Amino acid sequence: MTASVHQSDLDPVVHKIESIATFRLSNEERDALLSLPMHAAMFEADQDIVTEGDRPTRAFAILSGFACTYKTTYAGKRQVMAYHVPGDVPDFQSLHLHVLDISISAVGPCRVGFVPHDAVRLLLSDHPRLTDTLWRATLIEAAIVREWMLNNGRREAYPRLAHLFCELITRLAAVELAIDQSCHLPMTQSEIADALGITSVHVNRVLREMRAKGLITLQGHHLTVHDWEGLKKAAEFDPTYLHLGNRDAVRGQLN
Repeated sequence: MTASVHQSDLDPVVHKIESIATFRLSNEERDALLSLPMHAAMFEADQDIVTEGDRPTRAFAILSGFACTYKTTYAGKRQVMAYHVPGDVPDFQSLHLHVLDISISAVGPCRVGFVPHDAVRLLLSDHPRLTDTLWRATLIEAAIVREWMLNNGRREAYPRLAHLFCELITRLAAVELAIDQSCHLPMTQSEIADALGITSVHVNRVLREMRAKGLITLQGHHLTVHDWEGLKKAAEFDPTYLHLGNRDAVRGQLN
């Protein structure tokens, strides 16, 4: 089911662009973003938004909820490659790569806004600085992929999970959705296991250990970090790879 969106629905998208832009958005640029011909659709947990092999004619932004990019082996084993939070445009690549080599699925209920590729191209043609910012967003996605490769390839399960929590809290703070180091996380332990390349039993064990050390609590899909510095230290977390332009605002929400 699709529906038109209100301008307030696009707040996370504007916050995301502002968090990574190297300039302050002009009124014209902001109005152009808010005037995009977008239609919203709701997806339930585990429902694919786009599927590997698709040839999309529109891009989409996450308006609320979470999504994940994933790939599967022929045997059906799934590897989550990235999590996407409100404000993200996970399939911007479809503007230039005509066949998707990934699938993107809702993680819990997820509302997305679809915009025709032609409208995106017109926006970028009329506002070159937004082109630079979305290109910057693509480069940041590549930086996140590199960090995930290091995290999953060289860290043990405990710092691996700590790093994921630090990243998600920081990214959600950038779009004003993590207050006082607390946020909604709809992932199941099995889904977290798919992202970290470990078993759900191992995830459960690490969560118990983190709680016992007073670092976090995770109840009812709500994550609260009680010791931010301790969690960062356990994760070896350095947010440089997220390349957040508005670092002071994010830092203020995390302190």
